[in-house]
Amino acid sequence: MIYLKTKEEIELLRQSNQLVSRTLALVGRNIRPGVTTRELDALAEEYIRSQGAVPNFKGYGGFPATLCMSVNEQIVHGIPSGYALQEGDILSVDCGAFMNGFHGDSAYTFAVGGMDSLAPRVRELLDVTKEALYRGVAQAHVGNRIGDISHAVQEYAQGHGMTVVREMVGHGLGRHLHEEPQVPNYGKRGSGPRLKAGMVICIEPMINLGTRNVIFERDGWTVRTADRKPSAHFEFAVAITEQGPDVLTTFEYIEKGLPID
Repeated sequence: MIYLKTKEEIELLRQSNQLVSRTLALVGRNIRPGVTTRELDALAEEYIRSQGAVPNFKGYGGFPATLCMSVNEQIVHGIPSGYALQEGDILSVDCGAFMNGFHGDSAYTFAVGGMDSLAPRVRELLDVTKEALYRGVAQAHVGNRIGDISHAVQEYAQGHGMTVVREMVGHGLGRHLHEEPQVPNYGKRGSGPRLKAGMVICIEPMINLGTRNVIFERDGWTVRTADRKPSAHFEFAVAITEQGPDVLTTFEYIEKGLPID
């Protein structure tokens, strides 16, 4: 069942997602060579709780941490650890928070040491994945279908010689972290559920530099590329409204340095 949200519920979802946006920015400001992913995870948990919310990933299905932190060839669901980040790494940070009865969920892929530290093709991977997200959001209009979003993401990524992960998809968001409908990053125009005002969905391209084949690691969570080439991940929560897509999350805290407090 797809749950349609009222305008009041969408505003509560905005609060949760803005908190996630600020948390990602806090993490990003502390990413540097030598810091461990476990240290960043602790920072995020402390901040989320200080804002009167709880980390919604921690304990979800047994996941042991606040953040999913996926380095280089890890696609999603990496577990924070004692790994010390190195210049030239890319780090996908997926963050969630629960407050006022609603969930927030967003992801951003950071360049450790800055974008200039990355190989040109890896820089392009981050740029293409983020632009694929924006292309998907642009299709999130009343009357369109999920497949219009999916196709826009796939077409843009594959047009740049990259591949789309198919085993994990976007999803609805609300009182539950994962709701219907599923939002694949591949598909045909005009297919899937029709978009209606009041739907809230997470659009989250996961794009690989090499093949689309994946490996599920023995820890039961981490998913990586089969060829061990880098993968990137960006995610927005988007409300479908009569006025057009309303993005409830923002990357401006990260990219424009907006104050988080």
